[in-house]
Amino acid sequence: MIAQFQQERTRLRAIAHRMLGSFAEADDAVQEAWLRVERADTSEIENPAAWLTTVVGRVCLNMLRDRREHAFEMPDPVIETGEEPEHRAVTQDQVGLAMLIVLDSLKPDERLAFVLHDMFAVPFDDIAPLIGKTPAATRQLASRARKRVQGRPQPNVGLPQQREVVEAFLKASQEGDLEGLVSVLHPDVVLRAGALEVIGGRNVAGRASTFRKYAVSATAEFAVIGDEIGFISRVGGVPFSVMAFTVRDGRIAAIHVIQDKEQLAALVP
Repeated sequence: MIAQFQQERTRLRAIAHRMLGSFAEADDAVQEAWLRVERADTSEIENPAAWLTTVVGRVCLNMLRDRREHAFEMPDPVIETGEEPEHRAVTQDQVGLAMLIVLDSLKPDERLAFVLHDMFAVPFDDIAPLIGKTPAATRQLASRARKRVQGRPQPNVGLPQQREVVEAFLKASQEGDLEGLVSVLHPDVVLRAGALEVIGGRNVAGRASTFRKYAVSATAEFAVIGDEIGFISRVGGVPFSVMAFTVRDGRIAAIHVIQDKEQLAALVP
């Protein structure tokens, strides 16, 4: 089982990350799962991969249920930088900030049912015992979660096309071109930065003046944030923010911003 666990570690961490939204918590969950594996009698387990999945799922579910009410925190996305990152293939292990935020809004049982079934193809019969429900009830939980997830803004163009729109946004924001900003923003665009939420093209365009304040000394490095294009802003070489964009039909439908210094230090290469 030790060898099997090591083979499955990357997948188990991906499950834990989507369940918890935090890489640090995902690592804690995988470590706790390993401790449980060490203590368990695994001699009669016929499908080690499936069993390990349920162990990690149970650990994550307990962590979610134990969470107390707290102020909203941006989840941790996968960030890929380098030359022309938009030409890299997005792997199945990557999800965008918008997806992670929606997942974070789900109830623990809904999140488990959706993540394990829809993202990792775990049968409802295997998920049901983890939450103490029937397979039919578990299916309903996943269905409710799926509707929430599908309701989020989603990109409908490739990363190179997304970059063109984001470059126009960046140029207009640096120049203080309000009308230029409005032209690349969907009228119902949503900007979220921590607990702050701004809705509407002109309102979001006005907020872009915050970036302009740092434009003279800031550098912008394009990156793939989860499964969407974005960029990292640095001031004096130090990460100042990460911005991820959801582009639909040639306009920006959503912007998600990470500005927490500790989170940036852990996420940004």
